[in-house]
Amino acid sequence: MPEEEFITKVKKKALEEELVSLKGPKRKEILESLEFAKSLGDLSENAEYQQAREEQGKLEERIAKIEYILRTSVIMDSHHSSKVEVGSTIHIQKEGNKEQKKFQIVGSEEADMGSGKISHKSPLGLALLGKKKGETVSFQSPIGIIKYKIIDIE
Repeated sequence: MPEEEFITKVKKKALEEELVSLKGPKRKEILESLEFAKSLGDLSENAEYQQAREEQGKLEERIAKIEYILRTSVIMDSHHSSKVEVGSTIHIQKEGNKEQKKFQIVGSEEADMGSGKISHKSPLGLALLGKKKGETVSFQSPIGIIKYKIIDIE
């Protein structure tokens, strides 16, 4: 049985909008490219046709992936809990550092370290899951073991 994957309501809406675009205008655009390329003649040596076919394959692959994510993912609500869960926003402080960092624990599909979203499957995410405010967690990173204290859970 595959592991559960999680997405937020915001990510679900974004994927649904992307799917509508891919199935509508983008699919039509690629079909028009294919038709044009076919009109150029010999398909075996037709670079435009080969490129359009490749784009069509990538498009259909992305559509299938989005449909799978929407069909199988658990939709997470932001909520307050006394322990870290997928969907929690946490404030943590690295051992020996006064600066606090704020992260949201999300499914791997929408993880984006730059915007403060870390995957529940990442080393830090795994270390934090199930922990409570005030607890210290540690995990192995490429530079060694890193420890963080959980300052707050939203």
